Amino acid sequence: MARDEMAQDELTGLILAGGQGRRMGGVDKGLVAFRGRPLVAHVRDRLVGRVAELLINANRSEGDYGPLADRVIGDAEGGFQGPLMGIYSGLCAARTPWLVVAPCDTPSLPRELVPRLLAGRGDADIAVAWDGERLHPVVALIRTALADDLAAALAAGERKIDRWYARHPWSRVDFSDCPEAFANLNTDDDRRRLETARHEEP
Repeated sequence: MARDEMAQDELTGLILAGGQGRRMGGVDKGLVAFRGRPLVAHVRDRLVGRVAELLINANRSEGDYGPLADRVIGDAEGGFQGPLMGIYSGLCAARTPWLVVAPCDTPSLPRELVPRLLAGRGDADIAVAWDGERLHPVVALIRTALADDLAAALAAGERKIDRWYARHPWSRVDFSDCPEAFANLNTDDDRRRLETARHEEP
């Protein structure tokens, strides 16, 4: 089977929604309303139908996230240790060889996110989205067999996603045709600006 035709049952989706939302006043960012629906619901649309199971990594509001996921998983270790801990938790929870990761605060991600990550992976263990100017490390396809290595890195104090990626064969997947799709909402101003921008209806 061609790499860009990987079977759906080989893929688990993971939406990272486990942060503290500090720049939004501590709200649970994934549940913030955006164009009439929670932010996380827009990201979910890009993954459902492309993956065997959808996980949401959340450390609070599990009951609210429950209807939007097959499973809600908390961080493997407490203390809001950042997205690398969320990724590790997803790698451990996944029942498939591959994990597709996306953050809860990027509601305009490309509709063809998953097949494009697959097509751009090559022979790498990790494929990372690149918008033509910068990488988006939390938009990635990761081989789940890397969980043990990530556990060791976390135990050694590593919290930088790009440094952990650099330990493994990884590829940069070109999304330079749609850089605006990776706009993320860190503040209420970001949310208002993106809500009023021209967009493809989800």
